[in-house]
Amino acid sequence: MKLLNFKQEQGWVLGIQTEQGVIDVQAAVKAIGNTSGTLSSASIHSVIENGQAAVQQLHSLMEQVLADHSVKTKCLLDEDSLTIGPAVTQPNKMICVGLNYRKHAEETNSPIPDYPILFNKFNNALNSHGHDVSLPKVSTKVDYEAELVIVIGAEAKYVAKEDALKHVFGYCNGNDLSARDLQKRTQQWLLGKTCDGFGPIGPYLVTADEVGDPNNLDIKCIVNGEVRQHSNTADMIFNVEEIVSYTSQHMTLVPGDIIFTGTPAGVVMGYPADQQVFLQHGDQVTIEIEKLGSLTNRMVGEA
Repeated sequence: MKLLNFKQEQGWVLGIQTEQGVIDVQAAVKAIGNTSGTLSSASIHSVIENGQAAVQQLHSLMEQVLADHSVKTKCLLDEDSLTIGPAVTQPNKMICVGLNYRKHAEETNSPIPDYPILFNKFNNALNSHGHDVSLPKVSTKVDYEAELVIVIGAEAKYVAKEDALKHVFGYCNGNDLSARDLQKRTQQWLLGKTCDGFGPIGPYLVTADEVGDPNNLDIKCIVNGEVRQHSNTADMIFNVEEIVSYTSQHMTLVPGDIIFTGTPAGVVMGYPADQQVFLQHGDQVTIEIEKLGSLTNRMVGEA
């Protein structure tokens, strides 16, 4: 199932993406006449927290809507007309893994890490499909990074690798935008990673059952129509199970936490110095991961 958030007067509203359009969940509940159920006020976070039970309710709702023409007319929306929000609107933690693709480590002349390199973004970096990204005045070297993003669905602490996927709700596209000049200014990467809007995720949160094996997904980054990154999550040094397990040994993961899992080769920083052209005003960056749709953002220079 593909879930998304879109803007209404009351804030972010939960939707279900289908081939026929986006189902407004609250409008669907009202149209069907079951306003006493838990879905009448469902948000992306309540669905994540209630896990498979909530997903099953949404499946049932979707089937009812698509089978009834009179209901569809009341709650089925054109996706292109919507202002889409982040796939997860209020993550408790935004965790990132650095140098997690072998070919990316090689292109940057970095040693293969023995342990996952963890850092973080703050919520000011959260961004969504179709929204502009402001290029900071203090940087001239903003880079793209296509990434698979894990969304935690159940509390995880000291989780064994073989049990890790039980704690994953689903996945989404992510772009770990990075100001390389700020990132490399000191030994700490944070400054270059969490500028405003530097963490677009979405447009969909796709449930784990629909994705299947997260460690074998095609992944691309396209800049102004040119494919810059093209790989597979199979090239990850630490796979999804290892990332979730390792992270849970050091901090408690809670529903709605997101983990950027690293980027493949092809970033600007990996080009020879005389060929590096970093993101500019007007550039359009699209992240495409198999089964997760496309995440597109335009870069805009700050006035």
